Amino acid sequence: MSRREALRAGVRATTPVVLGVVPFGLVAGAAAIGAGLSILQAAALSVVVFAGASQLAIIELLGRDAALVVVVGTALVINARMFMYSASLAPHFLEEDSRWRALLAYVLTDQAFALSVTRYAEGLEGVERKRWYYLGTALPLWVVWQICTVAGALAGTQVPAWLPLGFAVPLTFLALLVPAVESRPTLVAALVGGGVATAGVSLPFNLGLLVGAVAGVVAGTVLAERGWGDVEVGH
Repeated sequence: MSRREALRAGVRATTPVVLGVVPFGLVAGAAAIGAGLSILQAAALSVVVFAGASQLAIIELLGRDAALVVVVGTALVINARMFMYSASLAPHFLEEDSRWRALLAYVLTDQAFALSVTRYAEGLEGVERKRWYYLGTALPLWVVWQICTVAGALAGTQVPAWLPLGFAVPLTFLALLVPAVESRPTLVAALVGGGVATAGVSLPFNLGLLVGAVAGVVAGTVLAERGWGDVEVGH
């Protein structure tokens, strides 16, 4: 398989996934406008952060005038799983120089990780083929996310003032949450995280979301380490 063939194979693998990103990107752009950001600020946030759940959390907190340290801390907690993804992918790219590794890390997403490690496990060999397959899965997601964010921001400027956009972020989080609840630890993590965040809504500096995220991660991790992760939850 040549580099071009590897890239095309990655693009083909990620095409069905890209369609699911469209509505979330549109909501992220519209919600950014609703939170008081300009179109340029919404686009810049999308380029710099490029992480759906974290981006939505940042927008929600910015809309509440939360402290910057809380905004950054919440985004880091939500994206903590990327450390594990990176550690899993690192052995495949040990021979890459720092520039390639920086690019590969920047475009890392849940979808690109899952598709790539699955293909690698099936026998894809060679660091260049792995690199281009990974970029084939990741770059379309990045392009579509940026386009949809800007489109959502442009649409958000046309929404009348009497129609608030604040409901969009919670609804999007709910849409992201339901498919992710696949086992008892993920169910407990969702319930604990949501419950603590709700109970902590009056905490100073808008810390409720951050505390809820940490509590959910800890609860889910404890249950998973105790071997409760094999119990699936039906939808």
